[in-house]
Amino acid sequence: MSNLDPKLQMLKELTDAKGVAGFEDEPREIMKKYIEPYAEEITSDHLGSLIAKKTGDANGPKIMIAGHLDEVGFMVTQIDEKGYLRFQPIGGWWSQVMLAQRVTICTKDGDVVGVIGSKPPHILSAEARRKVVDIKDMFIDIGATSKDEALEFGVRPGDQIVPYFEFQVMKNEKFLLAKAWDNRIGCAIAIDVLEKFQTENHPNVVYGVGNVQEEVGLRGAKTSTNTIQPDIGFAVDVGLAGDMPGVSERDAQGKLGKGPQIVLYDASMVSHKDLRDLVIKTAEECGIPYQFEVIPGGGTDAGSMHVSLEGVPSLAISIPARYIHSHSSIIHRDDYENTVKLLVEIIKRLDRNTVDQLTYS
Repeated sequence: MSNLDPKLQMLKELTDAKGVAGFEDEPREIMKKYIEPYAEEITSDHLGSLIAKKTGDANGPKIMIAGHLDEVGFMVTQIDEKGYLRFQPIGGWWSQVMLAQRVTICTKDGDVVGVIGSKPPHILSAEARRKVVDIKDMFIDIGATSKDEALEFGVRPGDQIVPYFEFQVMKNEKFLLAKAWDNRIGCAIAIDVLEKFQTENHPNVVYGVGNVQEEVGLRGAKTSTNTIQPDIGFAVDVGLAGDMPGVSERDAQGKLGKGPQIVLYDASMVSHKDLRDLVIKTAEECGIPYQFEVIPGGGTDAGSMHVSLEGVPSLAISIPARYIHSHSSIIHRDDYENTVKLLVEIIKRLDRNTVDQLTYS
């Protein structure tokens, strides 16, 4: 895919990178490479979240724009005597999307290819065939004939296991297919926001952040928020797209290509009403399309951000995506670009007076 434009090349590198929660080194280095030209300072908290600083007004409020570096995946927990791997999911997985999928085991000696397997249906009873296979009954086949051979390959308990999938531009070039949109797209947006402020003025200090360990409990956002001590926080993540067969608008409202989603409510927070109203007003003034999102069964890093310190007015803005928490998902390029535009316009309006009005005192 050598003909990719610079933005697509960045998205490819970010999404192809291997980094489940707790193993974010590779995507962090790629995010650092792309954000470094636009930041005057890059630091990290002690868990490994990347923090890039861009000053407009040094005396202005601190604005945090955070994606998360980690993706859902697995960890090796055991190697049996025949060389098959047992594993622990890291992040939320639906077992129906896992069987027969290719994975990469990242070992001290390099990558090892594997495939997720289980008992073949031919030897199951008719009743058992109708049931979903439990994750505990799955294993990973790496082509080893024994435990000793698997160890010779370099595989050890504790190694990360990453879904295998390569970034693809689809036939309709607005549709982008990759693993780990959840949430390397948030990291890409943080990079692009800082890039835009190379030529745009802003009355504050902006922090572009790549958090770690979101998929296992919004953990990195706790430490990065305490490190930055922001006045306002935005989590940029993926949301649910409902524009597919069998899904009603009541189930999921999001549609690819119809704009960023303003999250009203999720399991981790009730969005800050006044900040939400400012975002909606900004979108309407600038002619940027937007949608609403409600996710009663999930959360974003804004859930940790808003209850850090003495409380940080926060909002989650999401990119609608199909098939998240699987080996591959689809987003729309227009939603990506419009989210960057929206965040830039919002940040330009967040001067000290506006921020003070958003904060209870």
